[in-house]
Amino acid sequence: MQRFAQRAVASGDSVQRPFAVVDKRQARVFVFGADGRLRGTAPVLLGLAHGDRSVPGIGERQMSEIRPEERITPAGRFVSEPGRNLQGEDITWIDYGAAVSMHRVRATNPAERRLERLASPGVDDNRISYGCINVPADFYDAQLKPVVGAARGVVYVLPESGPVGALFEFAADPH
Repeated sequence: MQRFAQRAVASGDSVQRPFAVVDKRQARVFVFGADGRLRGTAPVLLGLAHGDRSVPGIGERQMSEIRPEERITPAGRFVSEPGRNLQGEDITWIDYGAAVSMHRVRATNPAERRLERLASPGVDDNRISYGCINVPADFYDAQLKPVVGAARGVVYVLPESGPVGALFEFAADPH
């Protein structure tokens, strides 16, 4: 992950700003300073379905209309911006058009066991959301919000299928 961060900085892709990297394979978020130094990392919950592209028009649908196989956390480079959800809570928009944000984990439905999923050592149970990236509340407040949630920032979501260098040219290994 450190190599990815160093290449993001060296290439200028991170536009001299602190940034976050979400590794879907590890179900973790990494927060870096503008210099590419790691500031912190935490487990995350991701979209229920595997995949790297949002279904076209997904952000325009009611949640009840989104099928399980469409609940994807998309991969890519995103310019984040602060926002609010329908409950008035502050969130970090990752892809507004696809209605994908990064926010504090909400443990409103005990049957979903979201806090337990975050605490478990494996990653297989970290798939539950509609596509949003759920983060431990204390980490969100201390690390993410100041870096990419208080103003526009950069968030990289690494693909789970295919090489990282195919999506991020700066991360491709030279031949």
